[in-house]
Amino acid sequence: MKISFLCPSISRTAGGIFEIERNLALTLMRETGAQVEIFSPSDLHTESDLPAWVPLKPRHFPFFGPDSFRYSPGLRRAFLNQESDLSHLHALWMYNSILIRQWSRRWQRPYIITANGMLEAWAVKNSVWKKRLALAFYERRCLDGAACIQVNSQAEYRSVRAFGLRNPIALIPNGIDLPEAGAPAAGGPGTAGGGQKSQVAGLKTEGRKVLLYLGRIHPKKGLVNLLRAWAKTGKNQPWVLGIAGWDQGGHEAQLKLLATELGLVWQDVRSPLTEASAPPTVVFLGPQFDDAKADCYRNCDGFILPSFSEGLPMVVLEAWAYGKAVLMTPECNLPAGFERGAALRIEANAESIGSGLEDFFGAPEAGRQLLGENGLGLVREQFVWPVLAREMKRVYEWMLGGGPKPNCVE
Repeated sequence: MKISFLCPSISRTAGGIFEIERNLALTLMRETGAQVEIFSPSDLHTESDLPAWVPLKPRHFPFFGPDSFRYSPGLRRAFLNQESDLSHLHALWMYNSILIRQWSRRWQRPYIITANGMLEAWAVKNSVWKKRLALAFYERRCLDGAACIQVNSQAEYRSVRAFGLRNPIALIPNGIDLPEAGAPAAGGPGTAGGGQKSQVAGLKTEGRKVLLYLGRIHPKKGLVNLLRAWAKTGKNQPWVLGIAGWDQGGHEAQLKLLATELGLVWQDVRSPLTEASAPPTVVFLGPQFDDAKADCYRNCDGFILPSFSEGLPMVVLEAWAYGKAVLMTPECNLPAGFERGAALRIEANAESIGSGLEDFFGAPEAGRQLLGENGLGLVREQFVWPVLAREMKRVYEWMLGGGPKPNCVE
């Protein structure tokens, strides 16, 4: 079987989608023997992140026009001329949606779309007029023409149906690679539970514990509400809020301004000139990748995602893989985390986040550790890549008429 991935980016620029598409491709190759070819526009970090794809050799091409659309004539020529058995689209609302439809009509072969949360109600309302135009000109035809749409959760399944789509839907969650054997988890070296100072990405916390957020610095992540809750609940606790991630649209500057207005002492580890006279209660850590990202998870004492909208967030799975207790909203679409006692539930508003923080801070160390251990067990059972790649392979075979309809397809 030969599969072509059509990606919005093959670098860290794509955020969690980068990890999803890369790990799925590599695991399909290793676990199932499938041939996988990768096609994508180029961007600022493409060259530096290419080694992460080895032994795959993604083909990438410059694009023109808006970053949110990424029109690429070179990509068009290369993709339309390749003869894979089927294609897999990993993002919506971009030029790639036009391209995969053209490829399918030229070769009379099927394609599957991974929605990645892009049909959730919050996501559709964001830049609503642009998306209405895209829907009218190309996206509706792309969606209607898909042989199957992959979703990560029951909530995302409902959002796809609410969008009016009647395609077969495959419910296959995102996956995770567990840390290498011997990596510390909950209560291990570097955590306050281990009796040592927490150090996250160069952050010296003077013995205080670290609650970590890691991901895009974007309004949909709920960080404004988190800061408002922290100003009322967290600033007098022996905890530091670490905000790690890549800025999008200048939102990080807005958060820093808000932190000042709320009277929070904050610091940016990338800018020594911002060092405060009093110990900071909020620290901006900047983007974290590879070993630095692993260190963030390994050495924090808890993780929070107060998001308004997610598909299925890789960062929560990553935090659980390191055995960390999690606070998250229902919009993270991981209900098993609540059912299995792996996460505390917070709503996407400042009052609920504040209450959740109070419960989290007031819990005994053993209670927080148990949350993390339950999360690690959940990941091992349901969210490791080899299991999910084999399930995806069965969906591909069914799309090509070579196998029965998998149980994950409705």
